[in-house]
Order: sequence, then C-alpha cells, then structure tokens
Amino acid sequence: MDAALRFIVTDADTAVAVGSGSLPVLGTPRLLAWCEAATCAAIDPTLPEGSTSVGTRVSLEHLAASPVGQEVEVTASSSYADGRLHRFTVAARHVGPSGPGKVVGSGEITRVVVDSAKFLARL
Repeated sequence: MDAALRFIVTDADTAVAVGSGSLPVLGTPRLLAWCEAATCAAIDPTLPEGSTSVGTRVSLEHLAASPVGQEVEVTASSSYADGRLHRFTVAARHVGPSGPGKVVGSGEITRVVVDSAKFLARL
C-alpha cells in the first residue's frame, strides 16, 4: 500500500493561518494533515465495504520550511500490517524542476481499520 499526493502551499496552509506560529511558511498541523491524507489514499482502496480507517498514532518531524507557492509531494508507504492495524512511513519533499528534492518532513502514522457503523454507534 503506497500513495503519493502533491500539494502547493497557500496562505491558508501557513503557520499563521493554522495558529501554529507567526511565520508565513507551511504550518506543521497542515503538514500532518497532508501526511494523514496520503495514508488514507494508500489504505482506502483496500478497505472492505462499510469500513474506514482511523488514525491512532503519529510521529512526525517537520524538518524544513516551505514558503507559499512551494509544491510539496507527500508519500505514504506501508511498513507494517497486522490484521486491522496498519503502520505507514510518511515523507514530504519539495518538488522542483527535476522532481522531489529537499525533505520537509518524515515520520510514521498508524491507522486501524474499523466498521464505520459500529464505530459511530459507540459515540
């Protein structure tokens, strides 16, 4: 299970906009959201009807700043699976004229497959 998504940093993605700092660069909460989106893109095609996955654990290092206008590629690659539990290695890189470049972030995200109706019934 692998996926790659591309995003362009906008004003709405900055630390200022998401409340995680005062600089006009990619905010860590948005980077995390993009990484989670990549894990969903990787696992969703494999899910049984009526199921979804939920994030249960995140470890993410935000390693470099990304200015507004920068294209970022986020990848998720399955690194472990045991029944309903799936762990993904995630990475984000700047995209330039020659393809992926500087590493912006890296980490690991764990998702668990759940039955959507049963999960919501417990709320």
